[in-house]
Amino acid sequence: MPSETLVFIPPMLCDAGVFGPQILAMANDHAVMFAPTTKGERMEEIASQILTWAPGKFALAGMGMGGIVAMEMIRRAPDRVTRIALIATSAQSETPDAAAAREPQIVAAKSGARWQEVLEAEIKSSWMAPTTDRVALARHLTQMGQVLGPAVYVSQSRAMQRRKDQQATLGKIRQPAVVIGGRHDGQYPVKRQEFIAEMIPYARLEIIEDAGYLPTLEAPDQVTDALRRWMAMPQP
Repeated sequence: MPSETLVFIPPMLCDAGVFGPQILAMANDHAVMFAPTTKGERMEEIASQILTWAPGKFALAGMGMGGIVAMEMIRRAPDRVTRIALIATSAQSETPDAAAAREPQIVAAKSGARWQEVLEAEIKSSWMAPTTDRVALARHLTQMGQVLGPAVYVSQSRAMQRRKDQQATLGKIRQPAVVIGGRHDGQYPVKRQEFIAEMIPYARLEIIEDAGYLPTLEAPDQVTDALRRWMAMPQP
């Protein structure tokens, strides 16, 4: 049987580099595809676009905003997704307070002159693990954000504000699933990852001890190993 194509979907303001170690490692055994989230101001639009790019059937791995897009994709096309990995993400809609808090950042990003200020505010070193080289990782994330630019930030922020609650979607997932979180994640804490895993009937929970909100870069080998175990899980 041919190996499944593995589709990676990134967090906000991240390019393929956020999955760099995993893409290099997994490409030895699987066809690998990176799907950007740079078009559309709704999760539905982004999910639909990626579904037009993806092969007929594929394994799906999303982190942060990418995990939210992945949930929308499996809701729309459950027959096409063979398995799903949700990394450091949330299944809940944005709270009114969180949505309102995005508005000043959106205005600042649109002004152009304050774009660097917005980037620095979005990258929170305190959400990374104590063992992470926080300065180097923040620099790497800043570079990715600068390349993507303020227009992408604004569209992604709008998509995050308008996202739907996906808890009902989780309960309908019958494919092999893994939920991966970082022990020190200040954005999507362990309790939230435990909740997602409990909602999915056949999910495995993997908590990475030496990682925060970007486990693919903070603990790349551990995440790769978790993804390999997930890709080897039999269909239920």
